[in-house]
Amino acid sequence: MASVVTHDFEREDLILVRREERAEGGWVAYVTVNNAAKKNALPVEGRALLAKIMTELATEPDLRCAVLTGAGEDFIGGANIGQMSEFPDHVVAETGSKTTHHACDSVRRMPVPVIARIDGYCLGAGMEIATSCDMRVATTRARFGMPEVKYGVPSGMEACLIPRLVGWGKAMELVFTGEMISAEEAWHFGYIEKLVAPEELDRQTEAWVRAICEAGPRAIRIQKELCRDWEQMSISDAVQAGVRAVGRAHTTDEPKRLMTAWRERQRRRRETRDA
Repeated sequence: MASVVTHDFEREDLILVRREERAEGGWVAYVTVNNAAKKNALPVEGRALLAKIMTELATEPDLRCAVLTGAGEDFIGGANIGQMSEFPDHVVAETGSKTTHHACDSVRRMPVPVIARIDGYCLGAGMEIATSCDMRVATTRARFGMPEVKYGVPSGMEACLIPRLVGWGKAMELVFTGEMISAEEAWHFGYIEKLVAPEELDRQTEAWVRAICEAGPRAIRIQKELCRDWEQMSISDAVQAGVRAVGRAHTTDEPKRLMTAWRERQRRRRETRDA
């Protein structure tokens, strides 16, 4: 079953959400930036709406994962330059930057994995949003870049996360030159986890979604929380947090149920093989 959810918000059509019920249990949210005529550029109201929607989705107890993508042939082509050029003063400019942060932070705070499904342009605020996702799959025709300096402003907000994926040198090249890089280069430097032909984008996205939905839903949420904790912890603290996380998982029957099911599958395979 699929449905489209909209919200009472200025330009509510900028972000569409499709809910897909899964045979494995729960449901998946497909969040689409819907501004294809402008390469899915997101004005301030669009970034605010994305933050609002992701924050609402985070409260859904049966949500298994979210897929973030763009309509047409692009992911997110950045912010709206026309709108930015008319900011009257630095206060309004800072407010717009905070809106980018709120959108990125709402993605990072999702209690379930968020997959960036990337085609075409992934630039500026769009690259920051993609960086905030947990996993990224892109087509060979995707292009990545942080062009802000070309327009007289630095790359800020969640651009600070890019060095964690590609290293400091490549991150400095992106933010100092403002030049785009190919999908192959982004994959080589570790920015994206999977590089696929355009016709394989949906298949790879579904493979990740299916793997997440087949896992223990509580284990996935604990794992997401643990991954975010790792970013701020020393190794020794992260190890202890992992020990506690395993203990939390065993406060329900999920581990026993899934392990028993695995053992049963293994038993059936042996019987089939020996028959």
